[in-house]
Amino acid sequence: MEASLDQVDPEISAAIQDELARQRSTLEMIASENFAPVGVLEAQG
Repeated sequence: MEASLDQVDPEISAAIQDELARQRSTLEMIASENFAPVGVLEAQG
């Protein structure tokens, strides 16, 4: 069991490498709602 993933399953290995490259070269922003605690809102004025 010393074979690399590329040797065992080149298609999966390529998919993982492609995803890694995508994550390193792009910024993915996900919209979400955030609610600040009342104390924080009061401190901000």
